Amino acid sequence: MADDESRTRRLQVANARPEDSGRGLAHIPRSLMGALGITEGDVIEIVGKRSTPARAVLPYSEDEGLELLRIDGLQRANAGVGSGDFVEVRRADSKPATRVVFGPAQANLRLRGTGEALKRTFFTRPLTAGDTIATVGHQRADMPPNVQQFVRAPAYALQEIRLTVLSTVPRGVVHIDENTEVELRTEYEEAKESRRADVTYDDIGGMAGTIDQLREMVELPLRYPELFQRLGVDPPKGVILHGPPGTGKTRLARAVANESDASFHLINGPEIMGSAYGESEQRLRQVFEEASKNAPSIVFIDEIDSIAPKRGQVTGEAEKRLVAQLLTLMDGLEARANIVVIAATNRPEAIDEALRRPGRFDREIVVGVPDDRGRREILGIHTRGMPLADDVDLPELARTTYGFVGADLAALTREAAIEAVRRIMPRLNLEEGTIPADVLDTLSVTRDDFLEALKRVQPSAMREVMVQAPTVRWEDVGGLDDAQMRLKEGVELPLKDPDAFRRLGIRPAKGFLLYGPPGTGKTLLAKAVAREAEANFIATKSSDLLSKWYGESEQQIARLFARARQVAPCVIFIDELDSLVPARGGAMGEPQVTERVVNTILAEMDGLEELQSVVVIGATNRPNLIDPALLRPGRFDELVYVGVPDKAGRERILRIQTEKMPLAADVDLGAIAEQTQRYTGADLEDVVRRAGLVALRQSLATREVTMAHFEDALKDSRATVTPEMENDYAAMQGKLKQQASSIQPIGFIAPGMLEGRGPKG
Repeated sequence: MADDESRTRRLQVANARPEDSGRGLAHIPRSLMGALGITEGDVIEIVGKRSTPARAVLPYSEDEGLELLRIDGLQRANAGVGSGDFVEVRRADSKPATRVVFGPAQANLRLRGTGEALKRTFFTRPLTAGDTIATVGHQRADMPPNVQQFVRAPAYALQEIRLTVLSTVPRGVVHIDENTEVELRTEYEEAKESRRADVTYDDIGGMAGTIDQLREMVELPLRYPELFQRLGVDPPKGVILHGPPGTGKTRLARAVANESDASFHLINGPEIMGSAYGESEQRLRQVFEEASKNAPSIVFIDEIDSIAPKRGQVTGEAEKRLVAQLLTLMDGLEARANIVVIAATNRPEAIDEALRRPGRFDREIVVGVPDDRGRREILGIHTRGMPLADDVDLPELARTTYGFVGADLAALTREAAIEAVRRIMPRLNLEEGTIPADVLDTLSVTRDDFLEALKRVQPSAMREVMVQAPTVRWEDVGGLDDAQMRLKEGVELPLKDPDAFRRLGIRPAKGFLLYGPPGTGKTLLAKAVAREAEANFIATKSSDLLSKWYGESEQQIARLFARARQVAPCVIFIDELDSLVPARGGAMGEPQVTERVVNTILAEMDGLEELQSVVVIGATNRPNLIDPALLRPGRFDELVYVGVPDKAGRERILRIQTEKMPLAADVDLGAIAEQTQRYTGADLEDVVRRAGLVALRQSLATREVTMAHFEDALKDSRATVTPEMENDYAAMQGKLKQQASSIQPIGFIAPGMLEGRGPKG
């Protein structure tokens, strides 16, 4: 008996890191390795509701001294346990298999391939009948050298494929060696005692906090209902998942069902609607009845806003009856009935209020856009079965894909794979119908494939805006050093490193107003700061936001800010701001549309809803016309004057503009800069363009531009900024701050208006 106890140990199950998913490894304590008399790479048996083998490896550094067993989602499904459960771990003897039969793990998957390819992929991998395994294992950088030999790269797939071990000869724990006969069945077959593992927590990246919230609301009531009985409270009945499209709400619900070992009942909103009277309600009742019979169950309602809209805002009786039926079914769920309802929507505000109360949907969980770390996890998941070239840097890809949701990143990896296939197309003979093994072995996805894919895939939340990511860098901007420095400090730093601001307890600036004469480079600066801060860029014009319909302009602005929050970090650039937000109080009678627009922008920038990682940059030539309330701290915090460049700045701009121009040896850019006093960036660009035209006018065969061409160009050009304009802007700088502090609370009342003698016409 004592000998048996030394050869087995109870450990608590925890999730492995995403990069370990599909490798068949189990991280166990060092003390257990000593007690079992095993070393890294030896086979152990994990016993929960079922038994499954794994190769033992050392614990993660943060787990040293803890009694934890770290395994991936497939292994948890194979053992019939969830995260937090206790299992027995014992040493196992793995026998060489004479025959192993694999089949697809999903009913809708049909496979073609040879057993030899699978034999290479799963060589020496410990297996047992009923296990679900995956064709992954290419990311081996941090794996111990003595374990790398047991984990093979996928032999034939660009995509992760899940297979079920249908049978083994002999039975029990076996491994594939050179003498094993491997067979792949093309059609799905149900393996005895297998547990569904099509999606687990390992297949979901970037939402660790969301998973924890959902587990305590869903997994606990389904797996341990006695906890709630003991506490004398009803378990939670429902959860609403809401967030932008493509963030993984449906996938998350399916993973929770699989990890809870619960039956999964899907209701697609529009599909439940029937044409006959009472048909929709009957279909809904049938789903809940089926869920009761197969409890523990999860009922998942996708796009719930389509079947449970606000009853006061719909005219059809069918929708009202369906909402009432859903309310009855959720209230009628008996306590401890082991049914949890999960609903997903992109529009929580459209759902009937009666559903959004405790007792029905007890909690609303936001499934937001992933951050940098989340995107890295998601990319790791989608490239698990992908042969990546050595130059692919996933952390770099994660940094450059700001605003991307899970669905966008899946599309990106798919496009990169298609790029790789496009490269080998000339080597394929399509008439043969098979791909040579040497071509498959050399197939890999490179960094260039991902960069090409990035040109075609953009964040789904940004598709409606259709704004190209800026390509302007700081080195493309010349002569604006002071404005550049202030934008770097105010925009780039907070978006790239928000933790530094939190550490000091200060908030970053919300808005920047770039003002100055026309052509000085205000728009160029906004593009450069968005590019260098690695942020999404939404550019808008006042004509896009103003509408003749009452209330439509305010809605457009609210939508603009809502979209920016979704794809944060984000820079909103509003050009010619003075036409959109002129000073209020000058209109008589019915308030003008611009006054309502000003009020909306004031509320959006400094209202109840925080602007997290969203910066507003406005540009104008006439800042004195802008409503003073926008110029105070908390709205446009920084007023940045973008003036005409000095001599050194003009020379720098000329160097940038002539970078691709073949200049003759006699061209002296310093001398040209000396002659172009008060010239703006746009004026200098015009000088360079004219010099090129003069050269072409003299001869179409000319190969270079000379100083004489520039001299001719200077005769035809002039500075757009006059000394008077410079003086006006200098005076304006001092007045702007005073203007913001002297806001009139009420617009003036014209004489005679109180007596009913308003203006006629």
